[in-house]
Amino acid sequence: MAMTTNDDLGALEARYMAAIEAAGDVPALEEVRVAALGKKGEVSLKMRDLGAMSPEERKVFGPALNGLKDRLTSAIEAKKSALEADALNAALASERVDITLPAARAPKGSLHPVSQVMEELAVIFADMGFAVAEGPDVEDDFHNFTALNFPADHPARDTHDTFFMEKGEDGTAKLLRTHTSPVQIRTLMNSEPPVRIIAPGRVYRCDWDQTHTPMFHQVEGLVIDKDTHMGHLKGCLIDFIAAFFETDEVEVRFRPHHFPFTEPSAEMDVRYERVGDAVKVGSGDKWLEILGCGMVHPNVIKACGLDPDVYQGFAFGMGVDRLAMLKYGMSDLRPFFEPDPRWLSHYGFSPLLQANLATGLS
Repeated sequence: MAMTTNDDLGALEARYMAAIEAAGDVPALEEVRVAALGKKGEVSLKMRDLGAMSPEERKVFGPALNGLKDRLTSAIEAKKSALEADALNAALASERVDITLPAARAPKGSLHPVSQVMEELAVIFADMGFAVAEGPDVEDDFHNFTALNFPADHPARDTHDTFFMEKGEDGTAKLLRTHTSPVQIRTLMNSEPPVRIIAPGRVYRCDWDQTHTPMFHQVEGLVIDKDTHMGHLKGCLIDFIAAFFETDEVEVRFRPHHFPFTEPSAEMDVRYERVGDAVKVGSGDKWLEILGCGMVHPNVIKACGLDPDVYQGFAFGMGVDRLAMLKYGMSDLRPFFEPDPRWLSHYGFSPLLQANLATGLS
Protein backbone atom coordinates (compact mmCIF):
# COMPACT_ATOMS: atom_id res chain seq x y z
CA MET A 1 0.00 0.00 0.00
CA ALA A 2 1.42 3.36 -1.05
CA MET A 3 2.27 5.63 1.84
CA THR A 4 0.22 8.86 2.10
CA THR A 5 2.26 12.07 2.21
CA ASN A 6 1.39 15.69 2.92
CA ASP A 7 1.96 16.41 -0.76
CA ASP A 8 -0.66 13.78 -1.63
CA LEU A 9 -3.17 15.39 0.72
CA GLY A 10 -2.40 18.84 -0.67
CA ALA A 11 -2.94 17.66 -4.23
CA LEU A 12 -6.15 15.87 -3.18
CA GLU A 13 -7.47 18.97 -1.49
CA ALA A 14 -6.63 21.18 -4.44
CA ARG A 15 -8.36 18.82 -6.86
CA TYR A 16 -11.57 18.61 -4.84
CA MET A 17 -11.63 22.33 -4.06
CA ALA A 18 -11.47 22.98 -7.79
CA ALA A 19 -14.25 20.45 -8.41
CA ILE A 20 -16.39 22.09 -5.72
CA GLU A 21 -15.86 25.51 -7.26
CA ALA A 22 -16.67 24.19 -10.74
CA ALA A 23 -19.97 22.51 -9.70
CA GLY A 24 -22.76 24.26 -11.58
CA ASP A 25 -25.72 22.99 -9.58
CA VAL A 26 -26.64 21.09 -6.45
CA PRO A 27 -26.73 17.61 -8.08
CA ALA A 28 -23.18 18.13 -9.51
CA LEU A 29 -21.98 19.30 -6.11
CA GLU A 30 -23.50 16.19 -4.51
CA GLU A 31 -21.47 14.01 -6.89
CA VAL A 32 -18.28 15.77 -5.73
CA ARG A 33 -19.22 15.25 -2.09
CA VAL A 34 -19.84 11.54 -2.58
CA ALA A 35 -16.56 11.11 -4.49
CA ALA A 36 -14.62 12.79 -1.68
CA LEU A 37 -16.51 12.13 1.57
CA GLY A 38 -18.92 9.29 0.77
CA LYS A 39 -18.47 5.82 2.28
CA LYS A 40 -16.19 4.89 -0.62
CA GLY A 41 -14.85 8.39 -1.23
CA GLU A 42 -11.10 9.10 -1.47
CA VAL A 43 -10.90 10.94 1.84
CA SER A 44 -12.97 8.30 3.62
CA LEU A 45 -10.73 5.50 2.29
CA LYS A 46 -7.62 7.34 3.46
CA MET A 47 -9.21 7.64 6.91
CA ARG A 48 -9.45 3.84 6.93
CA ASP A 49 -5.73 3.60 6.06
CA LEU A 50 -4.86 5.17 9.42
CA GLY A 51 -5.24 1.76 11.04
CA ALA A 52 -2.30 0.38 9.07
CA MET A 53 0.01 3.25 10.00
CA SER A 54 2.45 3.35 12.87
CA PRO A 55 1.51 5.38 15.94
CA GLU A 56 3.93 8.16 14.87
CA GLU A 57 2.35 8.38 11.39
CA ARG A 58 -1.17 8.44 12.82
CA LYS A 59 -0.21 11.41 14.98
CA VAL A 60 0.75 13.30 11.83
CA PHE A 61 -1.78 12.17 9.26
CA GLY A 62 -4.81 11.74 11.57
CA PRO A 63 -5.17 15.48 12.25
CA ALA A 64 -4.21 16.25 8.63
CA LEU A 65 -7.01 14.03 7.27
CA ASN A 66 -9.56 15.36 9.78
CA GLY A 67 -8.62 18.90 8.85
CA LEU A 68 -8.96 18.05 5.14
CA LYS A 69 -12.37 16.49 5.77
CA ASP A 70 -13.57 19.56 7.71
CA ARG A 71 -12.32 21.99 5.06
CA LEU A 72 -13.99 20.06 2.23
CA THR A 73 -17.22 19.79 4.22
CA SER A 74 -17.25 23.55 4.90
CA ALA A 75 -16.49 24.33 1.25
CA ILE A 76 -19.29 22.02 0.06
CA GLU A 77 -21.82 23.58 2.46
CA ALA A 78 -20.85 27.10 1.42
CA LYS A 79 -21.07 26.21 -2.26
CA LYS A 80 -24.43 24.51 -1.75
CA SER A 81 -25.86 27.61 -0.05
CA ALA A 82 -24.61 29.78 -2.92
CA LEU A 83 -26.08 27.45 -5.56
CA GLU A 84 -29.46 27.31 -3.78
CA ALA A 85 -29.55 31.10 -3.50
CA ASP A 86 -28.71 31.43 -7.21
CA ALA A 87 -31.44 28.90 -8.11
CA LEU A 88 -34.01 30.79 -6.00
CA ASN A 89 -33.11 34.12 -7.57
CA ALA A 90 -33.34 32.61 -11.04
CA ALA A 91 -36.77 31.13 -10.24
CA LEU A 92 -38.01 34.44 -8.85
CA ALA A 93 -36.81 36.24 -11.95
CA SER A 94 -38.39 33.74 -14.36
CA GLU A 95 -41.67 33.40 -12.45
CA ARG A 96 -42.22 37.10 -11.84
CA VAL A 97 -45.74 38.28 -12.70
CA ASP A 98 -46.41 41.74 -14.07
CA ILE A 99 -49.57 42.66 -12.20
CA THR A 100 -50.12 45.66 -14.48
CA LEU A 101 -50.91 43.34 -17.40
CA PRO A 102 -54.52 42.28 -18.09
CA ALA A 103 -55.65 38.89 -16.82
CA ALA A 104 -54.53 36.04 -19.05
CA ARG A 105 -57.78 34.16 -18.43
CA ALA A 106 -61.16 34.72 -16.89
CA PRO A 107 -61.19 34.76 -13.07
CA LYS A 108 -62.38 31.60 -11.34
CA GLY A 109 -64.45 33.38 -8.70
CA SER A 110 -68.25 33.55 -9.05
CA LEU A 111 -70.91 35.81 -7.63
CA HIS A 112 -73.39 33.92 -5.44
CA PRO A 113 -76.98 33.89 -6.80
CA VAL A 114 -78.19 35.70 -3.65
CA SER A 115 -75.68 38.50 -4.24
CA GLN A 116 -76.66 38.60 -7.91
CA VAL A 117 -80.36 38.95 -7.11
CA MET A 118 -79.65 41.65 -4.52
CA GLU A 119 -77.72 43.57 -7.17
CA GLU A 120 -80.65 43.18 -9.57
CA LEU A 121 -83.14 44.37 -6.95
CA ALA A 122 -81.03 47.42 -6.14
CA VAL A 123 -80.80 48.33 -9.84
CA ILE A 124 -84.54 47.93 -10.45
CA PHE A 125 -85.70 49.90 -7.43
CA ALA A 126 -83.01 52.56 -7.81
CA ASP A 127 -84.54 53.25 -11.23
CA MET A 128 -87.84 53.88 -9.39
CA GLY A 129 -86.20 56.29 -6.95
CA PHE A 130 -85.68 53.95 -3.98
CA ALA A 131 -82.61 54.19 -1.74
CA VAL A 132 -81.03 51.18 -0.01
CA ALA A 133 -81.24 51.18 3.81
CA GLU A 134 -79.60 48.78 6.28
CA GLY A 135 -79.98 47.88 9.93
CA PRO A 136 -78.53 45.55 12.60
CA ASP A 137 -79.09 41.78 12.54
CA VAL A 138 -79.47 41.77 16.34
CA GLU A 139 -82.64 43.65 17.21
CA ASP A 140 -84.79 44.44 20.22
CA ASP A 141 -88.42 43.56 20.78
CA PHE A 142 -89.63 47.10 20.12
CA HIS A 143 -88.21 47.46 16.61
CA ASN A 144 -88.85 43.85 15.57
CA PHE A 145 -92.39 43.43 17.00
CA THR A 146 -93.97 46.22 19.05
CA ALA A 147 -93.46 49.10 16.63
CA LEU A 148 -94.74 46.88 13.83
CA ASN A 149 -98.07 46.34 15.59
CA PHE A 150 -97.48 42.73 16.66
CA PRO A 151 -99.80 41.93 19.60
CA ALA A 152 -98.22 40.60 22.80
CA ASP A 153 -99.57 37.07 22.21
CA HIS A 154 -98.56 36.83 18.54
CA PRO A 155 -97.02 33.40 17.65
CA ALA A 156 -93.94 35.07 16.15
CA ARG A 157 -92.92 36.10 19.66
CA ASP A 158 -92.59 32.44 20.72
CA THR A 159 -89.23 30.67 20.91
CA HIS A 160 -90.30 28.03 18.37
CA ASP A 161 -90.25 30.72 15.67
CA THR A 162 -87.69 33.32 16.84
CA PHE A 163 -84.09 33.15 18.06
CA PHE A 164 -84.09 35.02 21.39
CA MET A 165 -80.95 36.00 23.32
CA GLU A 166 -80.28 36.67 26.96
CA LYS A 167 -81.34 40.09 28.15
CA GLY A 168 -78.69 42.77 28.24
CA GLU A 169 -77.54 44.77 31.24
CA ASP A 170 -80.38 47.24 30.65
CA GLY A 171 -82.94 44.40 30.74
CA THR A 172 -83.81 44.79 27.06
CA ALA A 173 -84.72 41.57 25.28
CA LYS A 174 -82.50 40.91 22.26
CA LEU A 175 -83.23 38.64 19.30
CA LEU A 176 -82.09 37.86 15.77
CA ARG A 177 -84.40 39.85 13.52
CA THR A 178 -87.13 37.77 11.89
CA HIS A 179 -87.60 40.18 8.98
CA THR A 180 -86.00 43.36 7.64
CA SER A 181 -89.04 45.45 8.63
CA PRO A 182 -87.18 46.90 11.68
CA VAL A 183 -85.10 48.83 9.14
CA GLN A 184 -88.31 50.59 8.10
CA ILE A 185 -88.97 51.60 11.72
CA ARG A 186 -85.42 52.89 12.24
CA THR A 187 -85.58 54.85 8.98
CA LEU A 188 -88.91 56.47 9.80
CA MET A 189 -87.77 57.38 13.32
CA ASN A 190 -84.59 59.03 12.05
CA SER A 191 -85.75 60.86 8.93
CA GLU A 192 -88.54 63.08 7.69
CA PRO A 193 -91.00 61.94 4.99
CA PRO A 194 -91.13 61.51 2.09
CA VAL A 195 -89.35 58.15 2.46
CA ARG A 196 -88.72 55.64 -0.29
CA ILE A 197 -86.38 52.78 0.62
CA ILE A 198 -85.70 49.09 0.15
CA ALA A 199 -84.09 47.11 2.97
CA PRO A 200 -82.28 43.94 1.86
CA GLY A 201 -80.49 41.72 4.37
CA ARG A 202 -80.24 38.52 6.39
CA VAL A 203 -83.08 37.36 8.62
CA TYR A 204 -83.41 34.43 11.02
CA ARG A 205 -86.17 31.98 11.94
CA CYS A 206 -86.32 28.53 13.53
CA ASP A 207 -86.88 26.49 10.39
CA TRP A 208 -84.94 23.99 8.25
CA ASP A 209 -86.13 21.96 5.24
CA GLN A 210 -85.96 21.96 1.44
CA THR A 211 -87.43 25.45 1.12
CA HIS A 212 -86.58 26.96 4.53
CA THR A 213 -83.30 27.65 6.33
CA PRO A 214 -82.58 29.18 9.77
CA MET A 215 -80.88 32.11 8.05
CA PHE A 216 -82.13 33.49 4.74
CA HIS A 217 -82.44 36.80 2.90
CA GLN A 218 -85.30 39.23 2.47
CA VAL A 219 -85.86 42.57 0.84
CA GLU A 220 -88.59 44.91 2.01
CA GLY A 221 -89.76 48.16 0.52
CA LEU A 222 -91.34 51.20 2.12
CA VAL A 223 -92.89 54.38 0.73
CA ILE A 224 -94.23 57.05 3.09
CA ASP A 225 -95.62 60.43 1.98
CA LYS A 226 -98.94 62.26 2.01
CA ASP A 227 -100.53 61.04 -1.23
CA THR A 228 -99.51 57.39 -1.87
CA HIS A 229 -102.35 54.89 -2.31
CA MET A 230 -102.93 51.21 -3.19
CA GLY A 231 -102.81 51.93 -6.92
CA HIS A 232 -99.23 53.17 -6.57
CA LEU A 233 -98.33 49.95 -4.73
CA LYS A 234 -99.79 47.76 -7.49
CA GLY A 235 -98.07 49.70 -10.26
CA CYS A 236 -94.72 49.61 -8.45
CA LEU A 237 -94.85 45.84 -7.93
CA ILE A 238 -96.04 45.05 -11.47
CA ASP A 239 -93.16 47.12 -12.87
CA PHE A 240 -90.76 45.30 -10.56
CA ILE A 241 -91.93 41.83 -11.66
CA ALA A 242 -91.66 42.81 -15.33
CA ALA A 243 -88.12 44.12 -14.86
CA PHE A 244 -86.90 41.26 -12.65
CA PHE A 245 -88.16 38.44 -14.86
CA GLU A 246 -87.28 40.50 -17.95
CA THR A 247 -90.64 40.24 -19.67
CA ASP A 248 -93.31 42.64 -20.90
CA GLU A 249 -96.08 40.11 -20.30
CA VAL A 250 -97.05 40.24 -16.63
CA GLU A 251 -100.41 39.23 -15.19
CA VAL A 252 -100.88 39.50 -11.44
CA ARG A 253 -103.62 39.14 -8.87
CA PHE A 254 -103.85 40.46 -5.34
CA ARG A 255 -105.48 38.28 -2.66
CA PRO A 256 -106.63 39.73 0.70
CA HIS A 257 -104.37 38.69 3.54
CA HIS A 258 -103.37 39.79 7.04
CA PHE A 259 -100.11 41.27 8.27
CA PRO A 260 -99.92 43.12 11.61
CA PHE A 261 -98.05 46.04 10.07
CA THR A 262 -100.25 46.73 6.99
CA GLU A 263 -103.95 47.41 6.50
CA PRO A 264 -105.31 46.55 4.02
CA SER A 265 -102.89 43.66 3.35
CA ALA A 266 -102.50 41.45 0.29
CA GLU A 267 -100.44 38.68 -1.22
CA MET A 268 -99.49 39.06 -4.86
CA ASP A 269 -99.54 36.13 -7.29
CA VAL A 270 -98.22 36.04 -10.87
CA ARG A 271 -99.32 33.87 -13.76
CA TYR A 272 -96.55 31.48 -14.77
CA GLU A 273 -95.51 28.19 -16.31
CA ARG A 274 -92.57 26.05 -15.22
CA VAL A 275 -89.68 25.47 -17.60
CA GLY A 276 -87.42 22.90 -15.95
CA ASP A 277 -86.75 24.15 -12.42
CA ALA A 278 -87.23 27.81 -13.39
CA VAL A 279 -90.47 29.70 -13.99
CA LYS A 280 -91.58 31.69 -16.99
CA VAL A 281 -93.71 34.63 -15.96
CA GLY A 282 -96.50 35.91 -18.18
CA SER A 283 -97.78 32.64 -19.62
CA GLY A 284 -99.25 29.35 -18.45
CA ASP A 285 -102.30 28.54 -16.38
CA LYS A 286 -100.77 28.49 -12.87
CA TRP A 287 -100.47 31.18 -10.22
CA LEU A 288 -97.41 31.65 -8.01
CA GLU A 289 -97.27 33.63 -4.77
CA ILE A 290 -94.39 36.11 -5.02
CA LEU A 291 -94.66 38.53 -2.09
CA GLY A 292 -96.74 40.14 0.63
CA CYS A 293 -97.68 43.81 0.66
CA GLY A 294 -100.17 46.40 1.86
CA MET A 295 -100.74 49.93 3.06
CA VAL A 296 -98.73 50.78 6.19
CA HIS A 297 -100.86 50.38 9.30
CA PRO A 298 -101.65 53.68 11.09
CA ASN A 299 -100.32 52.20 14.34
CA VAL A 300 -96.90 51.71 12.73
CA ILE A 301 -96.84 55.29 11.50
CA LYS A 302 -97.86 56.48 14.96
CA ALA A 303 -95.17 54.34 16.66
CA CYS A 304 -92.55 56.13 14.56
CA GLY A 305 -93.68 59.54 15.81
CA LEU A 306 -95.66 60.56 12.70
CA ASP A 307 -99.29 61.55 12.32
CA PRO A 308 -101.24 58.83 10.45
CA ASP A 309 -103.87 61.42 9.50
CA VAL A 310 -101.19 63.25 7.51
CA TYR A 311 -98.86 60.50 6.30
CA GLN A 312 -99.57 57.20 4.62
CA GLY A 313 -97.76 54.78 2.35
CA PHE A 314 -97.20 51.19 1.37
CA ALA A 315 -94.80 48.39 2.19
CA PHE A 316 -93.90 45.05 0.63
CA GLY A 317 -91.56 42.16 1.40
CA MET A 318 -90.21 39.12 -0.42
CA GLY A 319 -87.59 36.41 -0.03
CA VAL A 320 -84.40 37.00 -2.01
CA ASP A 321 -83.45 33.31 -1.93
CA ARG A 322 -86.89 32.35 -3.23
CA LEU A 323 -86.61 34.86 -6.07
CA ALA A 324 -83.24 33.37 -7.01
CA MET A 325 -84.71 29.86 -6.99
CA LEU A 326 -87.62 30.88 -9.20
CA LYS A 327 -85.62 32.83 -11.75
CA TYR A 328 -82.52 30.64 -12.02
CA GLY A 329 -83.99 27.17 -11.54
CA MET A 330 -82.75 25.91 -8.17
CA SER A 331 -85.05 23.38 -6.53
CA ASP A 332 -83.40 23.15 -3.08
CA LEU A 333 -82.55 26.06 -0.79
CA ARG A 334 -80.05 24.22 1.42
CA PRO A 335 -77.12 24.17 -1.09
CA PHE A 336 -77.22 28.00 -1.02
CA PHE A 337 -75.37 27.80 2.30
CA GLU A 338 -73.16 24.75 1.75
CA PRO A 339 -69.41 25.14 0.94
CA ASP A 340 -69.57 23.33 -2.41
CA PRO A 341 -67.56 25.14 -5.13
CA ARG A 342 -69.14 22.93 -7.81
CA TRP A 343 -72.59 24.33 -7.01
CA LEU A 344 -71.32 27.89 -7.12
CA SER A 345 -69.43 27.20 -10.34
CA HIS A 346 -72.68 26.02 -11.92
CA TYR A 347 -75.08 28.64 -10.57
CA GLY A 348 -72.69 31.55 -9.97
CA PHE A 349 -72.36 34.73 -12.02
CA SER A 350 -69.36 36.59 -13.38
CA PRO A 351 -68.41 39.43 -10.99
CA LEU A 352 -67.26 41.46 -14.01
CA LEU A 353 -70.78 41.70 -15.50
CA GLN A 354 -72.72 44.27 -13.50
CA ALA A 355 -76.52 44.07 -13.47
CA ASN A 356 -78.15 46.95 -15.34
CA LEU A 357 -81.43 47.68 -17.05
CA ALA A 358 -79.83 48.78 -20.32
CA THR A 359 -78.23 45.49 -21.38
CA GLY A 360 -80.13 43.04 -19.17
CA LEU A 361 -80.00 42.16 -15.51
CA SER A 362 -78.46 38.70 -15.86
